[in-house]
Amino acid sequence: MAEITFSKDKKLIFSAIQPTGTFTLGNYLGAVKNWGPLQEEFNCIYAVADLHSITVKQDPVKLRQNSLQAYALMMACGLAPERSILFFQSHNRHHAELSWVLSCSTQFGELSRMTQFKDKSQKHADNINAGLFTYPVLMAADILLYNADFVPIGADQKQHLELARNIAQRFNQRYGDFFTLPDPYIPKVGAKVMSLQEPTKKMSKSDENPNACILILDEKDAIIRKFKRAVTDSDTEVRYAEGKDGINNLMTIYSIVTGRSFEEIEKDFSGKGYGDFKLAVGEAVADHLEPVRTEFSRLINDKAYLKKCYTEGAEKAMMISQRNLSKVYRKVGFVDAR
Repeated sequence: MAEITFSKDKKLIFSAIQPTGTFTLGNYLGAVKNWGPLQEEFNCIYAVADLHSITVKQDPVKLRQNSLQAYALMMACGLAPERSILFFQSHNRHHAELSWVLSCSTQFGELSRMTQFKDKSQKHADNINAGLFTYPVLMAADILLYNADFVPIGADQKQHLELARNIAQRFNQRYGDFFTLPDPYIPKVGAKVMSLQEPTKKMSKSDENPNACILILDEKDAIIRKFKRAVTDSDTEVRYAEGKDGINNLMTIYSIVTGRSFEEIEKDFSGKGYGDFKLAVGEAVADHLEPVRTEFSRLINDKAYLKKCYTEGAEKAMMISQRNLSKVYRKVGFVDAR
C-alpha cells in the first residue's frame, strides 16, 4: 500500500480521541466541526485512543463497539482517510514501545503531580493502577512518535502537553536533538456551548438531566424536543444581553449553525416569543447535523469499508513511526535489529 503523501510545506497536527461515546453538540461546534478544514492547513494524524481507555474498567464488548463508532464518527465529521491518517492506537505497537523509552526519561515526581491522576484516583479508588499513573507518558509518546508540531487540546490537557515537552527536552539534552517540541493548537473559531438546562454550566454528556445535552447523533425529533424544553428567563425578547444566559446560549448555537449574526437574529425574531425561537434553533441544529447522522449510519453499517480504512490507516502510521522509533533506539544505544 502506498504511503500517504504529506506536504513538506505543512506542519503536522496530531490528536487522539478516546472512545467514550457520541460527541455532544458542544464538542462538535467547539472543536470537531473544525477537523475537516484542518486538513487544508495541516498534515493530520488522528487516532482512536483505545489504549488510553483501559486505565479505567471497560466492558470489552462495549469498548470494541464504542471504538468502531468513534472511528466512523471521525470520518462522518469530515476526516477523510485519503487525506489524513486515521487509525486505532492499539494497531500501532510503536506507541507502547516508545512509551517505555520515554518512561525512562520521566521523573516519578512529575507524574505524581498530574491533576488528572489525582482526580481519577478519587473517582476510581478501587482501581488505582499503574497505567492510570503512567498514561501521560503514553500520551507524550503518541505525540512525539510522529514529531507533531501541534496538538489540539482543551484546558484539561495543558499539563499533559507541558509534560510531553519536558520529556522531549530531557531526551534531546541527553541524546541529541531529535524530538520536535509540540505546541498547543488553538482553533481560530470555536464556541463554548452551555447546558440547555443550566446555561451557566458547560454542556456535558455526563449530565444527569437528559434534556441538558444534545448528542450529534440524536434524531431530529429528540433535538427539537430538548430545545423546546431549554431553560431561558422571564423576559420574552430574543436579544443577547447580560443576565440572559439561556437565550445567549441559544443565540450562540443558532448563529453558528445558520451563519446569522446576533443583530440579524434579533431582527428576525423581533416581536416573536421564545417558543418560536426555540423551535427555530432546534430545527436549524437538526438540519445542520443531518449530514453527519446520515454519513455515520452509512459508515457504521459498512464494516468491510471501515476495516479497510483503519487497517490502511495503521499501516500508514507505522511507516512514519517505524522510522522515528528506529532513530530513537539508535540514539539510546540499542543494537540495530537489521
